[in-house]
Amino acid sequence: MTAIKHALQRDIFTPNDERLLSIVNVCKAGKKKRNCFLCATVTTERPVQVNVVKVKKSDKGDFYKRQTAWALRDLAVVDAKDAVKESPEFDLHFDKVYKWVASSTVEKNTFISCIWKLNQRYLRKKIDFINVSSQLLEESVPSGENQSVAGGDEEAVDEYQELNAREEQDIEIMMEGCEYAIANAEAFAEKLSRELQVLDGANIQSIMASEKQVNILMKLLDEALKEVDQIELKLSSYEEMLQSVKEQMDQISESNHLIHLSNTNNVKLLSEIEFLVNHMDLAKGHVKALQEGDLTSSRGIEACTNAADALLQCMNVALRPGHDMLHAVKQQQQRFSDLREQFARRLASHLNSVFVQQGHDQSSTLAQHSAELTLPNHHPFHRDLLRYAKLMEWLKNTDYGKYEGLTKNYMDYLSRLYEREIKDFFEVAKIKMTGTTREGKKFATLPRKESAVKQETESLHGSSGKLTGSTSSLNKLSVQSSGNRRSQSSSLLDMGNMSASDLDVADRTKFDKIFEQVLSELEPLCLAEQDFISKFFKLQQHQSTSGTTTNEVEEVDGVALSRSHTSGVPQTVSSEKDMIRQMMTKIFRCIEPELNNLIALGDKIDSFNSLYMLVKMSHHVWTAQNVDPASFLSTTLGNVLVTVKRNFDKCISNQMKQMDEVKISKKSKVGILPFVAEFEEFAALAESIFKNAERRGDLDKAYIKLIRAVFDSVEKVANESQKTPRDVVMMENFHHIFATLSRLKISCLEAEKKEAKQKYTDHLQSYVIYSLGQPLEKLNHFFEGVEARVAQGIREEEVSYQLAFNKQELRKVIKEYPGKEVKKGLDNLYKKVDKHLCEEENLLQVVWHSMQDEFIRQYKHFEGLIARCYPGSGITMEFTIQDILDYCSSIAQSH
Repeated sequence: MTAIKHALQRDIFTPNDERLLSIVNVCKAGKKKRNCFLCATVTTERPVQVNVVKVKKSDKGDFYKRQTAWALRDLAVVDAKDAVKESPEFDLHFDKVYKWVASSTVEKNTFISCIWKLNQRYLRKKIDFINVSSQLLEESVPSGENQSVAGGDEEAVDEYQELNAREEQDIEIMMEGCEYAIANAEAFAEKLSRELQVLDGANIQSIMASEKQVNILMKLLDEALKEVDQIELKLSSYEEMLQSVKEQMDQISESNHLIHLSNTNNVKLLSEIEFLVNHMDLAKGHVKALQEGDLTSSRGIEACTNAADALLQCMNVALRPGHDMLHAVKQQQQRFSDLREQFARRLASHLNSVFVQQGHDQSSTLAQHSAELTLPNHHPFHRDLLRYAKLMEWLKNTDYGKYEGLTKNYMDYLSRLYEREIKDFFEVAKIKMTGTTREGKKFATLPRKESAVKQETESLHGSSGKLTGSTSSLNKLSVQSSGNRRSQSSSLLDMGNMSASDLDVADRTKFDKIFEQVLSELEPLCLAEQDFISKFFKLQQHQSTSGTTTNEVEEVDGVALSRSHTSGVPQTVSSEKDMIRQMMTKIFRCIEPELNNLIALGDKIDSFNSLYMLVKMSHHVWTAQNVDPASFLSTTLGNVLVTVKRNFDKCISNQMKQMDEVKISKKSKVGILPFVAEFEEFAALAESIFKNAERRGDLDKAYIKLIRAVFDSVEKVANESQKTPRDVVMMENFHHIFATLSRLKISCLEAEKKEAKQKYTDHLQSYVIYSLGQPLEKLNHFFEGVEARVAQGIREEEVSYQLAFNKQELRKVIKEYPGKEVKKGLDNLYKKVDKHLCEEENLLQVVWHSMQDEFIRQYKHFEGLIARCYPGSGITMEFTIQDILDYCSSIAQSH
């Protein structure tokens, strides 16, 4: 081990200016036996640094290398594992615990002893030694190889003092003054010894010579010590005096602290008392108002309101911790609870009495409105009750049970009151609708004269500003001889016993006014009541800014109804809006059934009333939804609008059904079919009613259905007609339809208008061609034969050589149609056409002019065939084009 120590000192520590003090051969506990050395070293330079170094032998085994070094000041604990039993294991606690196993217990003990001595010398016992024998720490380590090494080295550490720079310089000067200082060290040492002896003698003589002065110095020192003792006595007396002052100052300081603490506690106590007095003290005037305040006068209500607010503030004060344990606070809270209960009971009783009194007062006014179509005004009642709105809010916040009871009582009393008022109101409306016209229940969708339509549409301007507009389009209706036409075609609708003159046009105008008056009375009534409920019962009527409302359109039977959906709105807002709706539904539960009954009556009086009702109801629904899509009024009118729309659809279906069931007379000419005239008047009336209306789309859909049914029925009647040619029926009726659509300018029927014009033109041309073949029958047959020969391949100039078509045959046929005969044939044709056509449509001159043009076209065609097939023959017709024009003109004038 000594050889290893010297090798380590030489190879590793001497180059680093370190000296090796102790060494132990170790391996890590619990791992593969790989030996290494732990070395305790100190630096040769000051300040001295003590390290524990781990040294490991190289893999080849020929030299040692430094692996890890720890500063001894970082060592916290040395654990020898067992202080009694010998064990080679020990732990060193640096930044972490290192567990080692020494090669022998002697080496372990020697190393730990060295560490203990270094700790005592350089670290002032900083390191903790546990499980280490006390003998090892207090006594000398047993003799041995390592002991001698460690002990000698440590003495060297204690005795060794490094030369400073001045000492080194003096030694160099002294050695330079002696020539043999290096060559002859013994002589140099002897010389130094002699000089040292000389110096020692001089020092002794000097000391002996200064004995007297030393005695004087000692005497002075004794006197100084006496003075010091006197000063110490004075300081002790001063210290005792100061100690008594200190005790008095401590007592004063403690007294001041207690006084300050007492003042602080008093201030806090005063603050708490002031807080309780200021926030939990109810004025005597407020108490008296709550107990005896007048709830009938405005001043009394205001006093009660202020007192109730003050009571609520006292009850809702946020008490600080511990306040609720005070007896006075508990008493005050109980007093407040009793006052709240007493006033809430008194307020609820008074408001219930007001509700009951309102029912009696309003009942007495019903008789005044029985003869008029108006609803009683509840504004005075609402105005009186709104004085209690703040008290209702207080009741809602303090006693919700009584608040709910008042709400229920209000709904019960008011629902019965409104039910009586609304039923009487609708009864008056029904009487006014049916009172003057007892036959109204038998009314159907009868055709009306132009004057009736004009009178109805003009009356609309006075009934409602929402339907005002020009009726100039209706004034241009050109329905001529309608009385004769209807008398001829009355059997088509099974109405022979009733003419348009039997209808009192004022009935529809009256119905329109009455229906508008009903809606105009109901709408402000519902809105006023809803506004009152929201204010009086303190319910949130409008949307909060913290959310958004989206309206979805839902279609029911073709009626677009708005449904409100709220997102991001507090739940209380939504529930309060639902509560308003529920209260309105219960209070006005009779409105929807009564409206449906009124609508059924109007539809029974005249199915065309559904047009008026659809427009009026749509406008009111649209207005209500713009105000509040989820309100009771919007929902109720929307539901009623569905019923009106169904009646409107039923009206359209009935008209289409009547068209399918139409029957024509076999003995008289057809003329303008009644359902064609009915469509004209329906369209004129609908255009005036639906002008600028919101539900134009519903009318456009009805137009499409009706016009297609009219087209189909016209063709059906034309095919079944025996007295009147099919072309005439088609021509006259489609001309009438085209004229109607052109005059009314219905945008959704543009395609049907073009179709009607095309059908009219086609059947006019067909009728003209068919009719003109009769007057010049032989001449037509002759030239048809000529055209047939030419078609077979015979050249036109060779046709005259055919036996049946030679010039003599041509002259013979032409002679059969002199001008007089032609005029006679045209006159007979005119009479026949006049017999086919009806007077209402006035198409005789149009058809006659078309026949004249067609006849001239045939004349020119015959002349062309004569010129091509009989060239140079000089054969011509016995009448000219001018003769034809004259004949047609004179015939038309004569008739």
